[in-house]
Amino acid sequence: MALVTGTGFAKPHLEYAQLWPILVVFGVACVGVLVEAFLPRERRYAVQVVLTLAGLVVALVGTCLVGAHLHSLGGGVARGLIAAQGTIVMDGPTVFFWGLLLVFAIGGVLLFAEKRLEGGLSSFAGQAATLPGSDAEREASARGLDHTEVYPLLMFALGGMMLFPAAGDLLTMFVALEVLSLPLYLLCGLARRRRLLSQEAAMKYFLLGAFSSGFFLYGVALVYGFAGSMNLGVINEAVRNDVANRGLLLIGLGMLSVGVLFKVGAAPFQAWTPDVYQGAPTAVTAFMAACTKIAAFGAMLRLFYVAFGSERWSWQPMLWIIAILTMVVGAVLAVVQTDMKRMLAYSSVAHTGFLLTGVLGVQSVTDLAPGQITSLQAVMFYLATYGFAMVGAFAVVTLVRDSGGEATSFARWTGLGRRSPLLGALFAFFLLSMAGIPLTAGFIGKWAVFTVALAAGAWPVVIAAVLCSIVAVFFYVRVIVLMFFVDGDTSGPAGEVAAVARPSLLTSGTIAVGALATLVLGIVPGPVLDLAAHAGQFVR
Repeated sequence: MALVTGTGFAKPHLEYAQLWPILVVFGVACVGVLVEAFLPRERRYAVQVVLTLAGLVVALVGTCLVGAHLHSLGGGVARGLIAAQGTIVMDGPTVFFWGLLLVFAIGGVLLFAEKRLEGGLSSFAGQAATLPGSDAEREASARGLDHTEVYPLLMFALGGMMLFPAAGDLLTMFVALEVLSLPLYLLCGLARRRRLLSQEAAMKYFLLGAFSSGFFLYGVALVYGFAGSMNLGVINEAVRNDVANRGLLLIGLGMLSVGVLFKVGAAPFQAWTPDVYQGAPTAVTAFMAACTKIAAFGAMLRLFYVAFGSERWSWQPMLWIIAILTMVVGAVLAVVQTDMKRMLAYSSVAHTGFLLTGVLGVQSVTDLAPGQITSLQAVMFYLATYGFAMVGAFAVVTLVRDSGGEATSFARWTGLGRRSPLLGALFAFFLLSMAGIPLTAGFIGKWAVFTVALAAGAWPVVIAAVLCSIVAVFFYVRVIVLMFFVDGDTSGPAGEVAAVARPSLLTSGTIAVGALATLVLGIVPGPVLDLAAHAGQFVR
């Protein structure tokens, strides 16, 4: 496509040297679609898994290489460039978010590829188009069919997630939001077991996501009407200089906030979270829980800090209220849950509130005392600690099974730590990290976001966060007590207590890496905090 300039036509210029990691992800997704179209069904699984993992590893290496050369693209604390005709921003935070997304996507693919737990079948439906419980569905399962389309769907979703925090204008941000959302709607409805629950989760996620996207797009239109541009840097200048049309700006900002707050699962937009986390295949839940939150918080930070940084005193009170409400809703409702996946879902909501506490911190290094960190550094580090613990915890959930498949009811988990001490200890370790117990990564993450919020004067939010953390300790410890100090009645009906399935190296490796990272980041957090500091600030 040609661009019209004052002197005629000029072809657009793309900075392939910096953009190629995301192009690899989208390219592998397209090749995966061709694999589904032309390869025999019995060969697709191995080809898709190898292709997807190879693409993710290449993209991760490319992201590291791009990050290593960012210092040559700018100076000071904001290093990088505005690429693709202003639509994509390649800076330190973008590279950091890309690295996190690719690491957790690799873990997601390993969980997707696990087949030992279902007797040689994956956790995805054999033929999703058939009615749940029908003869056609049973026949598909008997033939050993499964949906290998999940791998290109994951890659398309990941590509949208990588584009979301890197978007340099509102239109690109909206396109990224849709690209990451649509594949997730499909993935949520493809569970092999509990098909109706899975389809219900997909439908709820789709309907609520459509409303959220509508709010976001309407906000884009209003902000464009205010600033005359969708570019985040131009919007920032308009906010600085234009004192008219304040109503248009504030309404547009509010609607944009609804879109990103929905994606992070903040109250009162969290209604989709427990149902979707419970109904989706657990491998998809693990991928969503980590990667969607990373992408959405990256986009939120860029939106609030770059486009509306000068309007801080308008959106900050809103985030104060939403952060407190989100922490309270997540912590209180998690206490009354009796299903492990729903409990982890409300735990994720509470963590969203803790992350929003970090967003309220000081943005610029020039405003900090020596030794302090910015809110951007704190949130990026928290996202890393949260992702490892959440992916590891959901990977453990996939192993606890009874005759009906995954056993997520608390009643099935009684005495699990005695029957399988190693698995119980690993799950307890992940829960303790989420609770913020010292010597775990979660403790350092909470310390970071609470510190930056206090430095910015948001002490009421920090007090609420500390109180909600105390409540959270209760429901995490309750699960640990259930596993180790409550006897399971194995003499009861079949399936009253669950057993631990023997996984392949795919799931075992994911759990091991998550536990090791959670331990190392809790004892030696310096390297990752330094990496977040080296990422610098957003390029405007």
